[in-house]
Amino acid sequence: MAATVYLIPTYLHEHNLEVLPSYILEAIEKCSVLFVENERTARRYLKQLKKEIVIDHFEWFGIQKAEEQVLQQFRQQLKQERTIGIISEAGCPGVADPGQLLIAAAQEANAAVVPLVGPSSILLALMASGLNGQQFSFLGYLPIDNTQRIKAVKELENESQRNNSTQIFIETPYRNNQLLETLLKQCHPQTRLCIAVNITAPDESIKTKTILQWQKLAPPDLHKKPAIFLLIR
Repeated sequence: MAATVYLIPTYLHEHNLEVLPSYILEAIEKCSVLFVENERTARRYLKQLKKEIVIDHFEWFGIQKAEEQVLQQFRQQLKQERTIGIISEAGCPGVADPGQLLIAAAQEANAAVVPLVGPSSILLALMASGLNGQQFSFLGYLPIDNTQRIKAVKELENESQRNNSTQIFIETPYRNNQLLETLLKQCHPQTRLCIAVNITAPDESIKTKTILQWQKLAPPDLHKKPAIFLLIR
C-alpha cells in the first residue's frame, strides 16, 4: 500500500470560502500529516472550514524551511505510507507554489497524488480576460531591476506576437504600480493588457483594454493588492 498525497487548495480571499467545494474538507480529515506553506494561516483556514476540527490531530511540517530538510521529512512520511495533505498560501498547491518539490518527490516514490479542485488565480484571470486561452505562458515574477524589467517586457511582448500566445505574470503587491507604469510606457499601443485584481474578493476587478485605452484612463491603484497581469500583442 502506497502513501496518498492530497493537494489541498485554499481560498484566494479569506472572506470567500464559497469557491471551495465541500469535498476538500473530507480529504483533509483523511490526512494525518500536513505540509503547509504557513502553519499559522493553515491552522486558521482549517478552523474556518470546520470549527470542530481537531487541529492537533495532524502532524505539521512547514514547507518554507531548508529545502533538503523538508524533502527528507516528506520522504520519511511517504515511506511510512501516511496520508499527507499539502496546503499552500493561496490557490492551488504546485502551481506557482513551493509545493511542487514535494509533489515531484511523491511521484518519484510512486505515491498516489490526488489534486483537488479549487481556485487558481492564474486560470481564473485567463478565463475572464478574453485573451488567447489556447496558447499561453505563465512567467512568474519579472525582474526587479528597471532595465532588466523593461527588457523582459519587450521580450514577452515579442514572444506573444510571434506565437499568438497570452503572456501571464505577477509582481509582489507593493511593486504592482511600478510594473503597471512600465507596461504602459513600454508596450505597443495596440497590445491588449488584462489587469486582474483581488480575484474572488468582493471588490474583484478583471479588465482587458489596449495599452492606448489604459493610457487614456487614470491608472488603477494596485498597491498591496494581489494582481495578475496578462498581455497579448
